[in-house]
Amino acid sequence: MSNGSPTPAAPDGMWTFKVRNELRIVRNHEIVNGSIPKPNSAISQVNAYDPDAGGGTTTLVIDPKSKTIVRDFVSLSGTLINCAGGPTPWGSWISCEETTLGPSIRTNSRGIKSGGFSKPHGYCFEVPASANGPVPPVPLKAMGRFTHEAISVDRKSGIVYLTEDYNPCGFYRFLPKKNKRLVNGGILQTLAVVGKDEFDTRSGQKAPSTFETRWVTIDDPDPASADMDPMAVSKQGRAKGAALFNRLEGCCNDGDGRIYFTSTSGGDAKGGQIWMYEAVSHDRGRLTLLFESPDRNLLDMPDNICLMPRSDLLFICEDSDYVGEGGTADNYIRILTPDGKLADFAHNIIPGSERIEFAGATFSPDGKILFVNIMGAGWTFAIWGDWGRFRA
Repeated sequence: MSNGSPTPAAPDGMWTFKVRNELRIVRNHEIVNGSIPKPNSAISQVNAYDPDAGGGTTTLVIDPKSKTIVRDFVSLSGTLINCAGGPTPWGSWISCEETTLGPSIRTNSRGIKSGGFSKPHGYCFEVPASANGPVPPVPLKAMGRFTHEAISVDRKSGIVYLTEDYNPCGFYRFLPKKNKRLVNGGILQTLAVVGKDEFDTRSGQKAPSTFETRWVTIDDPDPASADMDPMAVSKQGRAKGAALFNRLEGCCNDGDGRIYFTSTSGGDAKGGQIWMYEAVSHDRGRLTLLFESPDRNLLDMPDNICLMPRSDLLFICEDSDYVGEGGTADNYIRILTPDGKLADFAHNIIPGSERIEFAGATFSPDGKILFVNIMGAGWTFAIWGDWGRFRA
């Protein structure tokens, strides 16, 4: 990076921002740490939330003409497994931890231990795009402690929608006490289907299908038991009838407030589902299954998503390479069109890294450049062309 330190590994979710006259990217790093503390592994010891956790975010300042980095630096440090997140309408990035590891030590069936960190993990953190160094880390505890993946903020209401990468898992929303001030707290809720308690969306569904929905409140969004049980929050929702999903990951919204999100392993073929949520009133809404993969060669494990600016084309990053579980070795960026059809946009053919997932697809604010990561390889790409004439 600009200070001579090595760039952190595993770039995952990210977003672009215009900060004054600069084009900036805030980029997550999904660093697992081996699921145990590693002394002084934080990517910056300045303002590190947990000095023994190696995840966080970096901020890249990009020259939009040359598409090259002007400077880059750590902007969030000491967090863990920062998978995805999402932008806010007020110019910040919410970085999400995809784990609930903390001070307790877990032992799995093979006798492998994890945990033992000095701080609890499993939170969202806000990173202003304008920050010029590591921000003071504040866990947004009211937004829940679970295996977070992504968020999307409704511009009109300020409501934050959240996905959970687990199986089974829930789809959440956060009602902030004060718009644009997530740190002030609020109410966390999870989605349920009207008249069908614990409705299982994971199989037996046909696209397009629509369900009437309601929201149920999570009484304890930050349970101490999450240290040992990553489902401590979602179980509260299920007890009140919340719907079940299979690994919710990517999440974004359009200008009309519709929320799109992916179920990476959902569907009868376990190749993935694309869902859309529309609010009808404050407490009711509609959930629509837009697409379910009938064949994993057509779509295999959709992850991060974004909408192309001034269009209704949904760009989908695949997280494939689960060959032993019926998946494919190839990874693509696919495009879902409004009529429910798929197009191939990009195919990872980097020698030696073909099986590594695409992640973090995001367009520059003017829609002229698509940025995307190939996560495990540590690559971030800029893709440009005559997007005004692009058709899927």
